[in-house]
Amino acid sequence: MNDVDVVVVGAGSAGLAAAKVLRAAGRSFVVLEAMNRIGGRAWTSSEHFGVPFDIGCAWLHAADRNPYFEEAKAAGWTLQYHDMNVDHLYFGKRMATEDEEAAMKLADLRLSDLLERHEGADDRVSALLAKGHLARAAATFAGPMDFGKDYDEISVADFKSAADLEPNYFTKEGFGALVARFGADVPVELSTPVRKIRWDVPGVSCETDRGTVRAKAVIVTASPAVLAFEEIDFHPDLPDAHVEAFFDLPMGMLTKLPVEIRGTRLGLNPFDDLLIERRAQHDIYFLCFPFDLDLMVGFVGGDFAWELSAAGEEAGIDFVSDRLCDIFGGDLRKHIGRSTMTNWGGERWVRGAYAAARPGQAGARAVLSEPVANRIFFAGEHLAGPLIQTCAGARLSGEAVARQVVSALDGSPTATRPAAN
Repeated sequence: MNDVDVVVVGAGSAGLAAAKVLRAAGRSFVVLEAMNRIGGRAWTSSEHFGVPFDIGCAWLHAADRNPYFEEAKAAGWTLQYHDMNVDHLYFGKRMATEDEEAAMKLADLRLSDLLERHEGADDRVSALLAKGHLARAAATFAGPMDFGKDYDEISVADFKSAADLEPNYFTKEGFGALVARFGADVPVELSTPVRKIRWDVPGVSCETDRGTVRAKAVIVTASPAVLAFEEIDFHPDLPDAHVEAFFDLPMGMLTKLPVEIRGTRLGLNPFDDLLIERRAQHDIYFLCFPFDLDLMVGFVGGDFAWELSAAGEEAGIDFVSDRLCDIFGGDLRKHIGRSTMTNWGGERWVRGAYAAARPGQAGARAVLSEPVANRIFFAGEHLAGPLIQTCAGARLSGEAVARQVVSALDGSPTATRPAAN
C-alpha cells in the first residue's frame, strides 16, 4: 500500500464524509473498511422482501439540518414525514382507553420537564421516572426505542445533550442506499480490517492483512465497542482516558423484526405507530405498512433486544408474530409471509446499534473528541454533538474531524474541532 497523508478507518457515513473533505482539500488518503461493502450501519437490502428495506438506520432525522435530506430531494426520491406520535397503544393484549392514551401524552410532557429541571447526583433516567411516577409507555421511546438502552442505563446528562430530531422523514428507496449513493465516488479498500495502529513512528502506521500503510494522521470511525474489544491494537497504548471512554460509551441495541402481512391492512393506515407495552420492558413498537408496503416493521430495544438477538432469528420472528396475533386474532397467521430479524450485535465490526454514555460518564464523548498526539483522531455517531446516534450526525462528525486534520497538517496552531450541528 502506498503512503498517504491520512488513513481513514471505516467507510460508514463518517468515514465517507471525511474522505470527501480530504479530497476537496487536496490531501491524499486511503479508506480501509473491514466489511465487504460501504455504508456501515446504513444498509438497504432488497433481499428479504423484494423491495428496499433498511437493515440499519431508516429515519432521516433532523431533516432541516440533515445533508442527506436535501440530497434525497435533489435525487427525486420518495419522502414521507413521520411525526413519531403513538397512534395505537396496547397494554399486553388490551387496547388502551382514551384516558390512558391522554395520560401517556401528558406523562411524556412531564418527562421533558423533569429532564430540564434535573438536579442531583443520580444521573439515571430511571430516577426521573420514579420521581415523576410516569407511565412507562411515555418513556419507551426515550429509552429502549430511542437510546437503545433501558432507563437505568441512560445518563440524564447524555440524554439532555441530544437534540430534538424533528422533523423526521422516511425514504422509500432506503437510507442505506442514499448513503451508498453519497459514497459511490470514494475509493475504498473493502474487506481490509485495520489490525494495528502504531504511533511510535513518525506519523502513524496502519497494519492490515493486505499490508501496511503509513500516513501523517489517521481518522478512526470504528464504533466504541469495536475499540473496547481491541479489534484494533494501538501501539503504544492510548492514554487511559481514551481507553476508558471506549468502555463508557457502550453500544445500545435496537433490533428490527419486519413481518410481511399480505391481503389485509388490519384497519391501520400507512405509517401508523403501534406500541405494545409488556412486562419487564419486553415492549415492541410497530411502524405499520410504510409507503403502503405489505410490511409491519417491529422494533425492540435495550436489554430485551440483546436477549432476542441471543435467542436467534426464529425465536424473534415467533415473538413478533405471536404479539400481532394476540391483538388481531389467530386468523392473521394465514396472512403472514416473509420475516427477518436484524442482528447488529452479531456484526463483528459494529457490535450494536449506537453508543449511549453510561450514567455519570457523559463526558466520555468529549474525551474522544480530543486527538491523540495530533495524529489519531476519532469520528462517528458517538461524537456527533447534538445529533448523536444518527447517520447525519456521523457524517457531520466525519466532515468536522477531517477539517480539523487538514488544519493540523497545514500547521495551524488553532486546529480545534468544530461541533457537529
